[in-house]
Amino acid sequence: MADATGPTVLLTAFEPFGGATTNPSWDAVTALAGRWDGPARMRVEQLPVVFAEVRQRLVAAILEHRPTVVVATGLAEGRSAVTPERVAINVQDARIPDNAGARPVDEPIDPNGAPAWFSGLPIKRIVAGIRALDVPAAVSNTAGTFTCNQAFYELMSLADRHDFRGGFVHVPATPGFGAPGLPTLPLDDVVRALDVVVREALRGGPDLVEQGGAEH
Repeated sequence: MADATGPTVLLTAFEPFGGATTNPSWDAVTALAGRWDGPARMRVEQLPVVFAEVRQRLVAAILEHRPTVVVATGLAEGRSAVTPERVAINVQDARIPDNAGARPVDEPIDPNGAPAWFSGLPIKRIVAGIRALDVPAAVSNTAGTFTCNQAFYELMSLADRHDFRGGFVHVPATPGFGAPGLPTLPLDDVVRALDVVVREALRGGPDLVEQGGAEH
């Protein structure tokens, strides 16, 4: 992990859940941190797949590391591309229990919060940069309603108060993970894609204006 002078990047990923023993999002961020060569310090934090603990863990990590950029990541099993998320919604609606057994249905993340928060990352520039590596990527317009969406929502709420750039990226399963027949992406491709995410986030500036919508 490089310890260059200048800004700090915080990468987060989730612990295993749903009976799995690994989480490809955590594998990817730790691999990226291990090979990172700047131009910023990089720190990684693992988030619990527990609705009641996500925000406090994010707050603690942000206060400890004082990042300029925060990129939260999570697993989207079934997707075949790396997908920067456009928007987080103020809803918890769990298809499966979290790791503490909680399974909220149609509950707000923050009863007094905004209906939604948009990413602070240049998501279309990121997609273009990842595709230039011949790695599949696309803008996603839904982060779901499980703890990934919650982390994204909480992150952007905190970014509004603490003056950092942030956003969320879903990554596919890697080979050997999950149910047979679902799409996967080699871990090295995921790591190279996240490297693009971080560098584009650090670069700042306007996003591309090009097609990135979806019909469904």
